[in-house]
Amino acid sequence: MLDRFFELTGRGTTVGREVRGGITTFVAMAYIILLNPIILAGARDVTGARLSIAELTTSTALAAAISTLLMAVVGNAPFGLAAGLGLNAVVAYQAAPHMTWAQAMGLVVLEGLAIVLLAVTGLRTLIMNAIPLALKHAISVGIGLFIALIGLVDAGFVARGTGTPVQLGATGQLTGWPVVMFCFGLLLMIVLFARRIPGAILLAIAVTAALSVLVNSLARVPPESWGVVTPRVPESLVAAPSFGLVGAVDVFGGFARAGALTASVVLFTLVLSGFFDAMGTIIGVSDEAGLVDRRGQVPRLGRILTVDGVAGMVGGGVSSSANTVFVESAAGVGEGARTGLASVVTGALLGLTLLFTPLAAVVPAAAAAPALVLVGALMMMQSKNVPWDDVELAVPAFLTIALMPFTYSITNGVGAGVIVYTLIKAARGKFAEIPWLLWVVSAIFLAYFGMDWLERLFA
Repeated sequence: MLDRFFELTGRGTTVGREVRGGITTFVAMAYIILLNPIILAGARDVTGARLSIAELTTSTALAAAISTLLMAVVGNAPFGLAAGLGLNAVVAYQAAPHMTWAQAMGLVVLEGLAIVLLAVTGLRTLIMNAIPLALKHAISVGIGLFIALIGLVDAGFVARGTGTPVQLGATGQLTGWPVVMFCFGLLLMIVLFARRIPGAILLAIAVTAALSVLVNSLARVPPESWGVVTPRVPESLVAAPSFGLVGAVDVFGGFARAGALTASVVLFTLVLSGFFDAMGTIIGVSDEAGLVDRRGQVPRLGRILTVDGVAGMVGGGVSSSANTVFVESAAGVGEGARTGLASVVTGALLGLTLLFTPLAAVVPAAAAAPALVLVGALMMMQSKNVPWDDVELAVPAFLTIALMPFTYSITNGVGAGVIVYTLIKAARGKFAEIPWLLWVVSAIFLAYFGMDWLERLFA
C-alpha cells in the first residue's frame, strides 16, 4: 500500500531510506521550533505588545507538522515545511511596528491565499516552467552554497569579520568547543558517507549531539557559544503545549491600522519572498533528488505549489508566521528521501515536539550543521549541467549561484539570474526565445530590487 501510494519503487527508494531521510530532515530543521519564537518574540507590535515564547513554540511546531503532512499526502514530495526565515523577520520588523500582531498575521494569511491562487490558476507553474533548465540547475548549485554557508555560520566556523565581511571563527581563529564538535561531526559524516554507511548523515548527527551533551556537562561551555540550542540532558521529557495564539488573526485590520500603502508593501514583500524562495528550494531539492525530468519539470508541481501556499495560510492562522518549504529538506534527500513518506516521518516528529519540546533542545547547531555543509557539497555537483561556455547562460547562472550565499537570500539570486538572462537575450535580438512570462517576472524583480525608491516615490 505504501509503495503504491508514495510510488516508492518508481522513484527507486525503500521504506527504510524514507524513514532515515524523514528523520534527518526533522533533525536538520528542528532548530526552527526554537529559533522562530525567539525572532518573533524579540519584536513588539504597534501597541508595544510581545508574543509569548511558550505559545509561539506550540504554534511553530503545530503549523510545521500540519504543513509537512499536507505536503506528504497531497504533494508526495520529500519536503519539510515550517516558518520561513526571512519571512518571519518581515513580519516581526516590517509589519508589526505598524500594526498589531493579529493584523500582521492576517497579512500572512493573505500572502498564503495569494500564492494558492497563483498555484491553482497554473500561473506559478507556468513561471517555474518558463525558467531555462540551465538556470534551474544554477538555482540548485546556489542553494547548495547557501545552505553550506548557513551550516558554517550556525556552527561558528565562519563569522562576521571586523576588517572583512566574513572570517574564520568569531575571532579570526577557530575557538571553542562548539566549533570542535562541528569539525568532528563534519569529518565523521564525510567518512561515513564516503564509505556508503547506511544512515551516515543521521548517525553522524546523533553521535555528535551525544558527544556535545557530554562535552557541555564536563567542560562547562558558555551557553551562548552553542547558539540557539544548548546540548544538555533535559530536566523533563514532556511539556504541555500552549495554544493561546491559534486563531488570533485579524485578516484585513492591517490595512486600516497601517494604511493601504504600508500594508500593501509588506504583503508584496511576503508574497514575492515566499513565492521565489519556495520555487528555488523546490527546484533545487527536487533536482538533487533526481525528480526533475529532462524538460526541467517536477512531478505533481501544481499540488506541491498549492500546499506551499496553504502552508502560508496555516502559519498565519496559528500565528507562527508564513510556513514554506525548508531548504534543509536537502539533508533528508542526501540521506535517501525521495517521496512523501519521508515527509510523513518528518511531520509526525514535528507533531511530537508539541509534547516533547524539551527533546528539541538537545541537538545543537554544531551537530546538525555538518549535514548542511555535506549536502551543499553534493548539490554543487549540479554545476556540471550548466553550459559554462555559453555566455547567455553562464553569466545569469553565475549571478544566481553567487548572490544566494552572498546576500543570504534565494529570492535575490533567482531575481538577478532571471533579469540578466532576459537582458542578454534581448541585447542579442533573440526576443522570440524569451517567454512572455519572463518579461513579467523580470519587471516584478526590478520592482522588488527598487522597492526603496518606489516607497519614496509613492510615500
